[in-house]
Amino acid sequence: MSQTPLQRALSLIADVPDYPKPGILFKDITPLLADGPGFGVVIDEFARAIRALNENVDAIVGIESRGFILGGAIAKALEIGFVTVRKPGKLPRDVYRKEYALEYGFDALELHKDLLTKGDNVIIVDDVLATGGTALACHDLVHITGASVVAHLFMLEIEFLKGREVIAATHPEVEIISLLKA
Repeated sequence: MSQTPLQRALSLIADVPDYPKPGILFKDITPLLADGPGFGVVIDEFARAIRALNENVDAIVGIESRGFILGGAIAKALEIGFVTVRKPGKLPRDVYRKEYALEYGFDALELHKDLLTKGDNVIIVDDVLATGGTALACHDLVHITGASVVAHLFMLEIEFLKGREVIAATHPEVEIISLLKA
């Protein structure tokens, strides 16, 4: 049986064991990003999924760093704005900050205070959904601005880590879309 273009593209994601520390199986999307047609198929699929939501979306919010690559391309495809959520100390103006736990430690995210406003509808994009901690921290940052999260988009969902359940438990109204589940 032949693969669909999306299946072929997603098959380019490489497993890297014991990175960034022992026991973690890192999903490396760089081979997919390096494949022009494959990357295009993924962006087209994300844009199609967003259009299918039948929601007015004002911006894509991308989580550092791989969410920047995906989110910027999706925003361009939809001709809407792109907002970055970054690691601490990377944004030059006033920010909201949210600390959170992840599967291998703790981290924090920041968002410029003036890029989203009450009434904006946004979609949060990242490459991998693992425990859901990063996605929830980003969701909290968006909520502080008064904007609403319509959906979370992920290229890959690692099901046994139950991130989908974590997001759904706190935000059952939000769509969670993953192109690939492992």
